[in-house]
Parts: sequence; structure tokens; C-alpha cells
Amino acid sequence: MTYETILLNVEPPFAHITLNRAAVRNAMNFKMVDELLTVFAALRENRDVRAVVIGGAGGHFCAGGDIGDLAQVASMSEAEQDAITARLDAMLRAVNGAPQVVITRLEGAVLGGGFGLACVSDIAITAENASLGLPEVRLGLAPALISPFVIQRVGLTRARQLMLTGERFDGKTAVEYGIAHEAVPSDHLTERVQTLLGELRHCSPNAIREIKVLMGVVSEQSLDENLAYRARLLNALRTSEDGQEGMAAFMQKRLPKWAQPREE
Repeated sequence: MTYETILLNVEPPFAHITLNRAAVRNAMNFKMVDELLTVFAALRENRDVRAVVIGGAGGHFCAGGDIGDLAQVASMSEAEQDAITARLDAMLRAVNGAPQVVITRLEGAVLGGGFGLACVSDIAITAENASLGLPEVRLGLAPALISPFVIQRVGLTRARQLMLTGERFDGKTAVEYGIAHEAVPSDHLTERVQTLLGELRHCSPNAIREIKVLMGVVSEQSLDENLAYRARLLNALRTSEDGQEGMAAFMQKRLPKWAQPREE
């Protein structure tokens, strides 16, 4: 399937998504939101893919919402506006709750909705000279839909600063703020992402999926509420096919099946 605003390359165990509106620094229009939602819905059922890398074309990640599309909203009915915001929210939730490891490759502009997309990724690797920020307040707007994910990522104190000032900062500062995990020189960005994918080849596909669910459960429930779930999960994974294979491979000093090269 081909898309208008993104490029998709699926080569198990990984999928690569490229935001592909380079002429406007990959600004997120309504079509891009729909296409990202479609792709993540399909990938959710693909058990051959254990990680998804999101990057941008033309040296930029995403400059935020497309101003042209945003300007059209004023002429829409309330129902149409609600439908648009619902799709954006659904897309953010789909990325945030994806069963795969979601990696964002940040460079150039990482603003507004692009910033939000980084905040719903599991691992963010950024170029040191990337430009990040939440400029909505300087446009008379608010980062309303992405706000829960931003606050969860950086904490309320830092979110207040970033949302209320719209200030820009670089990749090194993004690591300091907790938005990105690592900052590297821009010419090392591809190499670092590939190294990370190499590490993920050693990780059980089933364990990745279960850990993604685990993190959501333990962050939303009290210790007493999720105790039974945590205990059942540990016992289930110990006796699962991947669990048995992983422990056997460790004892036999060999790679588990999921880490072995795929047969062509």
C-alpha cells in the first residue's frame, strides 16, 4: 500500500516510517494523522515486527501541525472539528500503546505535534542540533491534545515552563529534560539507531509485547491493584515458549531463536 504523506518500509523484525512532507518540514496535516493511524492499526496485529522507527524526510522530524489545515478548522462544523481532534487523539494513543518498541529519530524541527509524537515513543534518539519546542502559545493556541503525554514525559513542572513560554532548545537539552534518551552528532544519528535495533534483535518479541502492557498497567493502578496481574504475568512468561527458549539458550550459551539471522 502506498501513502501520500509517509513512507513505510516493513522488513521484519523492524518497520520504518518516514514522515514525507519535506517541503513543509514534515508538518502534520490531517492526511498524515489518518495515515499514521492506519499504519499503526495494521502493525498492531503484525507479530513479526518488534520495533517501529519513526523519522522524517529532508533533515527534519516534524514541524508540528500544518497551519493550512489548522486555518480550515474555523470554517468547519463542531461535529467536523470533533472528528478531526478525535483522529489525532486516536493516533497518539495508537503510537503510545503500540505493542512494538517505538523509536523516534529526531533531527531538525521537532515542534508541536512532532514534539508530541516524540513523547509517545518508547525511545527517542536525537541529533544534538535538533530544535525542539512547543510553540503553540506564541500562535495563540495550546498543545491541548498532546499535553497529557508531554506532562507524563517531562513532569508537570517542566511542562509548565515549555508550554507557557514556547522556548526552543536543542537535543542535548532534550535529554536533560527527559524528552529524549540520547543526543548524538547529526551525522551519527543513523548509526546510533541501527545499533539500538541490533540490541533489540536479542529481545523476545513476546516479552516486548507483554512489557509494553505491563508498563501501562503499573502506571495506572496501585501496587495492590496490580499485584495479581504482575504475579500471573511472571509465571506465564516463565512457562511460555519464549521464556523456555530464552532460559535454554542462556544455559547452552547460544543465541535464542528470535536473535538468530532470518532465513531468506
